[in-house]
Amino acid sequence: MLIVASTTGYQIRTLSSVARRIGVGLVFVSDRCSKLDDPWGDDAISVDFGDEQDAVASLLETKSREPIDGVISFGDRPAVIGAHIANALGLLGNTPDAVEIAGNKLLTRLKLCSDGLPSPQFRAIPLHLSANVVSSWLRFPCVVKPVALSASRGVMKADNREEFRYAVERLHSLLSSDDVRGLRNSANELILVEDYIPGVEVAIEGLVTDGVFRLLAVFDKPGLQDGPFFEESIYVRPTGLAKSKVRHILCTVTEAVSAVGITHGPVHIECRINDNGVYILEIAARPIGGLCSRVLRFENCKATDVSLEELLCRHSLGENVDEFRVMPGASGVMMIPIPRHGRLRGVHGVERAKMCDGVEDVVISAKTGQELIPLPEGGSYLGFIFARASNSSDVVSVLNSAHGCLSFDVSTSITVSRH
Repeated sequence: MLIVASTTGYQIRTLSSVARRIGVGLVFVSDRCSKLDDPWGDDAISVDFGDEQDAVASLLETKSREPIDGVISFGDRPAVIGAHIANALGLLGNTPDAVEIAGNKLLTRLKLCSDGLPSPQFRAIPLHLSANVVSSWLRFPCVVKPVALSASRGVMKADNREEFRYAVERLHSLLSSDDVRGLRNSANELILVEDYIPGVEVAIEGLVTDGVFRLLAVFDKPGLQDGPFFEESIYVRPTGLAKSKVRHILCTVTEAVSAVGITHGPVHIECRINDNGVYILEIAARPIGGLCSRVLRFENCKATDVSLEELLCRHSLGENVDEFRVMPGASGVMMIPIPRHGRLRGVHGVERAKMCDGVEDVVISAKTGQELIPLPEGGSYLGFIFARASNSSDVVSVLNSAHGCLSFDVSTSITVSRH
């Protein structure tokens, strides 16, 4: 199994455990520095995700050393690399074009519109022209967003022209920053402006097999604000939406998957629902990110407590996983928001939070001394709280109670720029 990922995070460690149990060898592919002498001891192949042709050429050399039977990718850019290598080796997977479309909000929007799916009005603005954009065509409220970043990074709502100009200026600064420039993604040379879509927002986790979409879970997002930023905090399942609305979502999502061209592998989809229909905000040809995957556990007649990573591993190898179902009960995760810009000096109350009835774990992923950057510029969370209960509302209560046990010591000595 070839694993393409930017870091050796939770999902990689879980896959290592899965592989040992089911007898699958792993080959890791990462964009870590090639000068490092295997610091993690996993013999990972170092490639440049910014240079797809070179990355694929490097990966193809591994076929002569040991055959590859399946490919799994974690992250948007790794998914593109994974699609290229699966295509080159004749393995199960999506076409590179489909993955590129899924990782580009503008291309996704164009595809969905061409297939007649509900869509807001939108325009793309070249980054170098954004400071002088003519806004006579704007309708408010609107949303300004990057084309290729994820996790709501850089997404801002504007209710008037002054807020629009400020949002564009702020996004221009983010997309011109060294870390975004370092991604070397030409999609970051554009800014997308679209009508704001009111309504209930949900996240969809699914699996596509030979072009057939299978719904794994619908996550509610309680507490999600209506702007000016859209920081995701809680994911909880099962959804509280009526079955009729879930059927409508399933129908629209199935059409969207087909429109984008995703034919095999995991999909993660964000959408909003209102009286006018189901609007796809974005669709990614990858699973839910990082630690959040722990919310989903599966079972069949032979096994219980199967991770999403094991399900994806078996699926990418061509195994039929239709018998696996999400385990009963409700589960959720809180992505602990960053309270303010500064440097983390410590987190207190973790053990007390873990003792809350229903809490499965509390993981502080930010490191002491790390600079914390909140949305819209930031792209990470302080940590994660996981909980299970008999119903979704109890899960939300548990997560909020556990979060209330935590306090964060954040130094504000870092100079904060307005942009």
